[in-house]
Amino acid sequence: MRDLRFSTSLLLTLTLAIFLSACAGSGRLRYDTPEEAFNKGLAEFEDGDFDSAAEYLQGVFDFGRTHQWAADAQLLLARAYRANEEFLLAANEYTRFTQIYRSDPRVPDADYELAMTYFDRSPHYRLDQTDTERAIVQFQLFIERYGSNPLVDEAQSRITELRGKLARKQIHTAQLYERREYFNAAAVSYEAAFDRFYDTDFADDALLGAMRAYYDYARLSIRGRQLERLEKAEENYDRLIQIFPDSPLVKDAESIYISVRSMMDSFDSQS
Repeated sequence: MRDLRFSTSLLLTLTLAIFLSACAGSGRLRYDTPEEAFNKGLAEFEDGDFDSAAEYLQGVFDFGRTHQWAADAQLLLARAYRANEEFLLAANEYTRFTQIYRSDPRVPDADYELAMTYFDRSPHYRLDQTDTERAIVQFQLFIERYGSNPLVDEAQSRITELRGKLARKQIHTAQLYERREYFNAAAVSYEAAFDRFYDTDFADDALLGAMRAYYDYARLSIRGRQLERLEKAEENYDRLIQIFPDSPLVKDAESIYISVRSMMDSFDSQS
């Protein structure tokens, strides 16, 4: 029995020694104060090791969220995730920073960077644009909250860029309808693109597309419905030349307009 107890004790001692040895050699984070955890996280961040930086910065919160290093760690943690292209994690941490440390003078910067996490996630225009829409909302909120902030002009520029992407997607959808000869759906989609994104570089493309789609729709319609669709094409032509007289698309529009007027004149000659 004594030998059995000795063997069991020896086994437990060896197991504990192996475990402690494994922990010591595994690169387990070591810090004794929040300042030490933050400084190590900052060093890893500056070295470009954002995974390690995030681990150390998370360790700062082992000591709570009210000490002097907490706000710095929270913001740097968000930036580490963003630098590592973990944008959703970054968005969560930026939001946490703005909610917990509301009186911190860096809150406007954090709000802008929060919007940038969605901007960074905004995909190719043919893909789902949920993050593009979210980015626009966040930039608009930033402008409303911090109207005199130096970053307002940049935020507005980002919104313009993102709205251009949404306009391009809408026009791409209209073009797909047009190629499949769903001319009514194409015309409506082009007009929706203009109505919503009139201030983008794609507004004249939308008007030209609507004009072209209504003309093609009229050509394939029964005679009793042709005139109203030709008039829609003419309306979009008028808007194009009035709003964008210097557009390079005016020549194409004039060519289609000649065909539109030719069909409309045939109704006049028979009346």
